[in-house]
Amino acid sequence: MTRISRRGESMQASPIRKLIPLANAAKKKGKHVYHLNIGQPDIETPALFFDAIEHHREPVLAYAPSEGLEVTRRSFAKYYQQHGMDFDTDEIIVTNGGSEAILFALLALCDTDDEIIVPEPFYTNYNSFASAADVKICALTTRAEDGFHLPSFEAIERKINPRTRAILLSNPGNPTGVVYTDEEMEMLADLAIKHDLVIIADEVYREFVYGDTACRSFFQIDRIRDRVVMVDSISKRYSACGARIGLIASKDKVFMETVLKLCQGRLCVPTLEQIGAAALIDTPPSYFEKVREEYRARRDIVFSALSEMEGVICREPQGAFYVIAKLPVKDGEDFVRFLISDFDIDQETTLLAPAEGFYATPGLGKDEVRISYCLKVEDCAKAMRIMKEGLKTYCTRFPQKMPVNA
Repeated sequence: MTRISRRGESMQASPIRKLIPLANAAKKKGKHVYHLNIGQPDIETPALFFDAIEHHREPVLAYAPSEGLEVTRRSFAKYYQQHGMDFDTDEIIVTNGGSEAILFALLALCDTDDEIIVPEPFYTNYNSFASAADVKICALTTRAEDGFHLPSFEAIERKINPRTRAILLSNPGNPTGVVYTDEEMEMLADLAIKHDLVIIADEVYREFVYGDTACRSFFQIDRIRDRVVMVDSISKRYSACGARIGLIASKDKVFMETVLKLCQGRLCVPTLEQIGAAALIDTPPSYFEKVREEYRARRDIVFSALSEMEGVICREPQGAFYVIAKLPVKDGEDFVRFLISDFDIDQETTLLAPAEGFYATPGLGKDEVRISYCLKVEDCAKAMRIMKEGLKTYCTRFPQKMPVNA
C-alpha cells in the first residue's frame, strides 16, 4: 500500500462537497435537490467575458507570463482605482483563483509550524491550505449569538506568540456573512503593527454588502499598507467561478518577488481565461446594483425562514451570500444526511453544508450548518420550507439526538 504523507493524512475532506454522493443518490431516485451547500452563483456571467475570448485570435496559444498578462493586471489595477486603491501592475500577480493566492501567501510568509490567527468559523479550505503549507491555524472563536464579530484586542493578543506570522480573514465573511466594522479593522491594524504581523485580507466578496455603507478594504488603512496582502478573485464578483482567475496584491516588493518564484514553478494561469477576465473591467455599475438587490432578496428569504424555526440561532448576515445557523440538534451533519437521504416534500429536498469543518477548534460547529443563498428567490423559498419541515420531523422522530436543554 502506498505510504501517505502526514500532510495528506491531516487534510480534511471538504464539508461543502463531502455529501455530494448522497445528493447524487437522491437524484437517481428522482428527487430534485436544492443545493444550498456550495457558493455557486446562478447569476449570469457578463457576456463581455465570453466575447473577449471568442474574438481573441493568435496563431499560437502560448504560455502567459508567470505573473499574469499585462492587460489583465492593468484591468485589476483600474478596478481598484475605482474603489480608492492605487496599485502598480507589478504589485499584482494573477493566480489560479483566490485559493492559489492564499496558499502562495502562506508559503511565502511562513516556515513549517509557524502560526496564523484566523477568526472561526472560516472558509473551510483555509484548513487545507494551512495543512499543505505546514502552517498551524490558531483559531479565534466567534459566536453566532454575537453576529460573529471579533472579540476584544486583549483576547486576540493572547493568541499571539513568537511563531505568529499573520492574521488571515475574509471580509465580508465566508461562511458567516459578517462585515467587520471600522473599529474592528483598526483594532487588527493596531495588533499587526504592535506585533509585526501581516494581514492576509481575503476580499473576494467586496461587492456583496447589504448595509448602508460599502465594505472597506484593509488597504485603505494607510498605516498598514506595507503589511497587507490582499487576495481577490473574479469567481463571485462576476459569477465566473469556473474561470479560476484570482490575484494576490501587495506593496511589499520582497514578498511579491517570493510569490513570483512560486508562480514560476506552476508556469502560468490559463491565457484565454485571463483575456476574458481583463474585459470584465467594462462591466457597468448597473450589473452590480442588480446583483446586490437579487442577493439581498435571497438573504431576506433565508433569514426570515431561519428566524421562524424553533430553536435556531442566527444573526442577519450583512455581506457575502452565506449564513451560519445553530440548530437545536446534537449533530448538524447527521441532520443534513437525514434531510438529503430520508426527507422530501413532493420529491424535492435540500442539501446544506455541515459547519463543523469550518472550525479548527474540535467540537465547535457540530450543531451548526452553513447555508449558501446562491439560488433564485423562489428556489431559496422552497429549499428553506423543506429545511423547516425537515427539522421539525427530525426533532420529533429522533428526540435522543436533541441537546438536553433544547
